Amino acid sequence: MAKYESQIKQVPFTQSTVYAKISDLTNLAVIKERFDDPSVQAKIPADKVEEIRKAVNQMEFTTDTVSAPAGPIGGNISVQIVDREPEKCVKFASTQSPVSFKLWVQVLPISDTSCKMKVTIDADLNFFMKQVLDKPLSQGVNKFADILAMIPYE
Repeated sequence: MAKYESQIKQVPFTQSTVYAKISDLTNLAVIKERFDDPSVQAKIPADKVEEIRKAVNQMEFTTDTVSAPAGPIGGNISVQIVDREPEKCVKFASTQSPVSFKLWVQVLPISDTSCKMKVTIDADLNFFMKQVLDKPLSQGVNKFADILAMIPYE
């Protein structure tokens, strides 16, 4: 197993508000709407906007699962919530993926009005796969944490 941890992200919302949003994956469908915001698109290289728009539009959300295109690998990647620790952590496991992995999002309070968040991925990688996927997974876990930190939680 290979473990990847994001940087700790500060979120200007309460721990309970953030947890409520991420523990019901239908709440994350806001990603689709938010992608059309010019300020969000400005953070993406111009030559990648249409590719990412297509991927975002193909994402599917239910209360316990999210499915997204797997990019150059083809097919979809799906994850399902397998455990919820109220207001502290949401744990996921891959249900459809070329690589088996677990993912968890930890949320801890900073103050009465803000919290911090960290994303961890634990992937079942053999030596060769680790060599190929090490950098993309390291970058991906931080990008995912960035996306979660940008969601409007109100």
